[in-house]
Amino acid sequence: MLKHYPSKKIVAGCDEAGRGCLAGPVYAAAVILPKGFQHDLLNDSKKLTEKTRLELEVVVKEKAIAYAIAKCSPKEIDKYNILWASVRAMHKAVKKLSQKPELLLIDGNRFRPYSNITHECVIGGDGIFLSIAAASILAKTARDKHMKRLSKKYPSYMWGQNKGYPTLAHREAIKSNGPTEHHRKSFRLLRQGIQGDLF
Repeated sequence: MLKHYPSKKIVAGCDEAGRGCLAGPVYAAAVILPKGFQHDLLNDSKKLTEKTRLELEVVVKEKAIAYAIAKCSPKEIDKYNILWASVRAMHKAVKKLSQKPELLLIDGNRFRPYSNITHECVIGGDGIFLSIAAASILAKTARDKHMKRLSKKYPSYMWGQNKGYPTLAHREAIKSNGPTEHHRKSFRLLRQGIQGDLF
């Protein structure tokens, strides 16, 4: 069972979704949970079914003291690189919170300080701390919904199923149709041996 971070400070968990994708924005969320909050199903979003994630999205939004979701576009990803675009998205999410946190819990091992708020990086934090897991849920569900909307305009890439990740079907669609404005031009969109790099 996941736990709260042991601190009397106002803690916001932060996580992102979509770093490994070939297309679409990277999303991030920041969540402040009540001290006594607990939920048996809350976990790293990658370990949950889509149905469970959507159910937990509702719970988190109802129970959180504050939450915010933000994104960085493919152009921002190409400009800053995916790591720092992810951090930038987290900064945007923290800035949007209705209550200012006193400590940021970051999933992963890299971050740039935000304002004058203390932060702590936790590798695998979305499987340890409730607030990070809650942020992973909101970032993942928001991004998946965005990719499903884009899929209606670009059905050939099957983003409704692959969400922009580098599946064989996605790469074959890029090979056949070329990249869209939503693809990340700084990424290797096609594996060497298929067609080489597009950019």
